[in-house]
Amino acid sequence: MPLPSARPAAALSVQSMLPALVVPWLAACDGPQSILDPAGPAARGVTLLWWPMLIVATVVLVGVTAAWIVAMLRRPRDFSPEEAKRISRRWVVSGGILLPAASIVLLLGFGVPVGDRMLPRRGEAPLRIDVTARQWQWDVAYPGDGVVLVDELHLPAGRAVHIHVTSADVIHSFWVPRLGPKIDAVPGRTNVLRLQADEAGSLRGQCSEFCGTGHAHMVLKVHVHTEAGFSAWLTERAAAAHVGGKDPAGATPGGALPAPAAPGAARNPPRLVSGVAFLP
Repeated sequence: MPLPSARPAAALSVQSMLPALVVPWLAACDGPQSILDPAGPAARGVTLLWWPMLIVATVVLVGVTAAWIVAMLRRPRDFSPEEAKRISRRWVVSGGILLPAASIVLLLGFGVPVGDRMLPRRGEAPLRIDVTARQWQWDVAYPGDGVVLVDELHLPAGRAVHIHVTSADVIHSFWVPRLGPKIDAVPGRTNVLRLQADEAGSLRGQCSEFCGTGHAHMVLKVHVHTEAGFSAWLTERAAAAHVGGKDPAGATPGGALPAPAAPGAARNPPRLVSGVAFLP
């Protein structure tokens, strides 16, 4: 009696492993910090630009790998000096000049308009929000309303806002992945980022520049309200701020208790030596 072939068993084992291999990749397409799940026009532009870049990069990788395999497996051939020079010139011109030039032109043609929509626009008077990064928290202020929050950002849906970002100590990076690109928070400098959320909901921001031992805990909670809900929230918080004064730096939103420091980290300012910040 013939023994069963090992191929069906091997194929079955590979098929059983596919879900375990695919699920982590699919899970990365969703979540509170996934750029593949945009919640605003800027993030949507980044996503639409990222997918063609991934496809082209994959095609180039497959092509280069296939060419390498063919070159390794085919039989050696003798070429005259003229033929070898002609073949080498052909590869240099096509693969080293034409392909990179075409890729750069296409990338700039699609990428420049996407990036332009993320910059503040002249003549536009959107809501301004000041964000100051420090080890390891976000101080969020609404100028003119006296509202100051910590690790919490409130936005109106469907309306552009200008986020004025700076730092009180070392270099940080402000990033709400589902709303758009990141921007550095640099001491002594203010960078402006234009953001807009599509609809009400809760999002998550994160410092994306390593800034010390508490970096991983430097999280920003983002709450997007409807236009009416945001106006009501801002009016209520502004009234509370005028009655009780501004929330002190380091206070938790809605309270006067100090915000807890990140585990194993103390919020001490860095020392400056020749203009360079060193962690304490």
